[in-house]
Amino acid sequence: MAKAIMVQGTMSNAGKSLLAAGLCRIFRQDGYRVAPFKSQNMALNSFITREGLEMGRAQVMQAEAAGVEPSVLMNPILLKPTNDTGSQVIVNGEVLGNMSARDYFAYKKKLLPDIKRAYDTLAAENDIIVIEGAGSPAEINLKKDDVVNMGMAKLAKAPVLLVGDIDRGGVFAQLIGTVMLLEEEERSMIKGLVINKFRGDKTILDPGIVMLEEKSGIPVVGVAPYMQIQVEDEDSLTERFEGSGSVEAIDLAVIRLPRISNFTDFNPLESISGVSLRYVKSVRELKNPDLILLPGTKNTMEDLLWMRQSGLEAAILKAASRGVLIFGICGGYQMLGDSLSDPYGVEAGGKIAGMGLLPMDTIFTKEKTRTRVEGVFSEQEGEWRELGGTAFEGYEIHMGESVSRQGALAGAELTNALDKSKKADGAHYKNVYGTYVHGVFDREESAKALIRVIGKKKGIDVETMTGVDFQAFKETQYDLLADTLRKHLDMKRIYEILEQGIKEERE
Repeated sequence: MAKAIMVQGTMSNAGKSLLAAGLCRIFRQDGYRVAPFKSQNMALNSFITREGLEMGRAQVMQAEAAGVEPSVLMNPILLKPTNDTGSQVIVNGEVLGNMSARDYFAYKKKLLPDIKRAYDTLAAENDIIVIEGAGSPAEINLKKDDVVNMGMAKLAKAPVLLVGDIDRGGVFAQLIGTVMLLEEEERSMIKGLVINKFRGDKTILDPGIVMLEEKSGIPVVGVAPYMQIQVEDEDSLTERFEGSGSVEAIDLAVIRLPRISNFTDFNPLESISGVSLRYVKSVRELKNPDLILLPGTKNTMEDLLWMRQSGLEAAILKAASRGVLIFGICGGYQMLGDSLSDPYGVEAGGKIAGMGLLPMDTIFTKEKTRTRVEGVFSEQEGEWRELGGTAFEGYEIHMGESVSRQGALAGAELTNALDKSKKADGAHYKNVYGTYVHGVFDREESAKALIRVIGKKKGIDVETMTGVDFQAFKETQYDLLADTLRKHLDMKRIYEILEQGIKEERE
């Protein structure tokens, strides 16, 4: 069985995901077969594996860092919030159903066999498993039947690194308070403390580190700096939504819906020089972009009503009437049609009018579409001509079918990655385009084709704008992450912790 090490945090957004990814990369560079694992993830950014199963994108990012194919074994439970008190529960990549927080809390212990089976399968195939926790292990109201923090550490017999975020202040209280709130058996499993997101002269921090070690009895195994690493981050806590607000030669505006999902679809566009990508949540922030992007959402109908009430829908319709380009993906695509019907209560139930920018209607169905695809944008005339013939790849995750009426033209032809069947996808009409495919701009050629569409409309020579191979760029970022952590973490001590954990298991 594989050796295991677990990264837990004092709070959400302490940097667990990034540190776990960095350790995956380091262990891979050192010649080990390594895989990430998170028993339970709560996120709206999800991914479809080659087998058509759904998992959280954080573990996909960590799998990329480890140089392995993403597998649903790495994230056996995915919770996708549907509202403030409930989530869609996905187990082993397939939808189990919707549950309230209280119902799931009572039910989750039944999922322990699924968690153990997934972990044991990974452990049998790898040398090292890097496990990520969730939130804080000291949430005393959630400790009963815990399956993601100390409960998971016990199950895997994994030594724990506890990470605190100094950038948000109070890091010493975070770390000491977390340790004090744990039971003695749990405290004994924490083998190292990490101070994360530090800016400045570390020598100023040294007296605090000495006191921290004395009071906790646990060594500090690293002070990691605040890193500007461009890899995917947790959806609800991303700093991408803040942005700089600056506007470049080509200005893209993404509508920041309340239940936005898979905003990672737009990350490749950020890497193109001369392009600004802004997330906006009000009419005031929208300004005058060259392209308005409507992202995916966990609740299309409610987020469309939010846009209606906030005035953003009217502003987008006004922009569309002026000829501004509009592009929708998944839920954003569904919003662009004439109507949305929910006869089975998949979302809020009932029927509402869409934005009326594409001649099509959407009906929400009971079954979720989950598949990886390859596609080619349809040859076309008019606004979107530069997209024609460009290849892309991605995946579909949606509840619903959209049927175009006369006037709408198919956006692309897709090939199912599993059975090689073909079908038409999406629609476009005048200056409006929509698709169900997430990751549609991950290939450099498809991202550049979109920018050419805008450049031609504005009369800008975009050939001088240099983009990057997004996959190759991510590889450089994982290497940079590993190099930075090697400088600031005591990797010799961490390897000793990893070995000691195995010795304790055997004893």
